[in-house]
Amino acid sequence: MYQRKKRRPVAEINVVPYIDVMLVLLIIFMATAPLITHGVKVDLPKMEESDLVDTKDTPPIIASIDAQGKYYVSIGTDPEEPIEALDVAAVIKLQLMKNPETPVMIKGSGKVSYQEVLLLMDFLKNAGVPSVGLMTESFEGSKG
Repeated sequence: MYQRKKRRPVAEINVVPYIDVMLVLLIIFMATAPLITHGVKVDLPKMEESDLVDTKDTPPIIASIDAQGKYYVSIGTDPEEPIEALDVAAVIKLQLMKNPETPVMIKGSGKVSYQEVLLLMDFLKNAGVPSVGLMTESFEGSKG
């Protein structure tokens, strides 16, 4: 009589179902990724005047960017002529060496791109400015 050989159980994992699941997940993520990356339009609010920065003792250093992307620095007075961004950082660094408690503010035109304001903040950070304030226009909409 024919004797059957005893088979040993196979100790391998069948990976085909796992590959199928991974491909399905890949397709789902590829389909949903473009939907997630869209930005949201945000209208930044204007603020009422506040006394967040006390400037009675020392006038603030104001780094400004106009609509053409030119940089200005005013230290207690109005700026006179445009200067380069690296020079802005150097002037502010010198002023902070004289008086490290002087507040530093950035005043950007509404027509300047957000990227240019961030570049100026990066120049100031590299110059050793510990904190920077952003100036806003005050509005009279809700007063009375």
